[in-house]
Order: sequence, then C-alpha cells, then structure tokens
Amino acid sequence: MFSRSKDNSKPVAASAPVPAKRSAGRTAPSIISADLIVEGNLIATGDIQIDGTVQGNVRSVSLTIGEKATISGEVVAEDMIVRGRIAGSIRGRRIQLCSTCHVEGDILHEALAVETGAFFEGNCRHSDDPLAEGATPRVPSQPAVAPAPQPTPVAAAKATPIPSKAPAKADSPVVVKDGGVVVKRPAAQ
Repeated sequence: MFSRSKDNSKPVAASAPVPAKRSAGRTAPSIISADLIVEGNLIATGDIQIDGTVQGNVRSVSLTIGEKATISGEVVAEDMIVRGRIAGSIRGRRIQLCSTCHVEGDILHEALAVETGAFFEGNCRHSDDPLAEGATPRVPSQPAVAPAPQPTPVAAAKATPIPSKAPAKADSPVVVKDGGVVVKRPAAQ
C-alpha cells in the first residue's frame, strides 16, 4: 500500500524553494515572552513585541508593549502601542497609550493618542523629529529668580557711641551700634 514503485525511470523535477510572502522590508516581530526577563538594551531594525520584563533601553521601528510587560529604561520607536508599564522616557513618531498602560516618564512625540483610563505621569511635548539623536524631552524653563541678597559683612569701622537718654554710669558697659550690630564694650576705666 505505501510501497515505492519499482519504476525509477521517470526523472524527478527539482523544485525551487518557494520564498515566504512578506511585505517589502517586513519580517515577523521579535517576541519577548511573558516569562522572559532581559537585562540590557534591545535594538532592532524591525518589529518587537514585549510581553515580559526589560531592564534597559529599547529601540525599534515598531513596538508593541503587552499588558503584562514592564520596561525600565528609555523606549524609542517610530510606531508604538503601549498596553503595559514603562518607567522611563519615550520617544516616537506615533505613540498610542492604551487604557491598560502605566507610564511614568516624559514623552517626546510627533503624534500621541491616549485612551480613557491610561495612566501617564510626566511631561509630553510635540517634536517634528523625536527620533533624532540628542532629542530629549525639554524641561520647562523656570522663571528667572533674582538671587537672594547676601548679608553684607560688618566693616571694621571705628565705632562711635550712640547718645542715650539716661546718663551712663562710669562702671556700666557702653552700647555702640556698628553697621546694625549692637556691640557691648566694657567702660573705660
């Protein structure tokens, strides 16, 4: 029933491998599964889906952060969907904060969408090129405050007695004001 035919005289045509059909320049995403902890930076020229924990910076073209994912570090991607936790700054062209996300850090973006229920603590700022090296979220400038006046040192000037209404006794100390400071000296004998 499953035996080979005894006639091997027919030539077998060699078939060329069929290439996988993918869109131009796109490959399957790299996946960091929920049970994986990465200590270090992730850099990809394609797509990344993170469902686990990353303790380091992440840089990618397209990034999806799952609901159970946690990232501690800077996250940079052209397209980003955030459903999990990020503790660090985010830079991206198109960023979507979903209702399940928890973001603590600054966001530099070209387009930002925030769903109802998303948690975001930090500053966000629009930029025409948020992916440029050296692009960082700008800290708002503080209003210029003049420095507090410093107390002037007491000059070593000749002290002159201040006349008082009551006559001074010969054995009482003399009070002298010297630049706002009261100095008591023993009376001359």
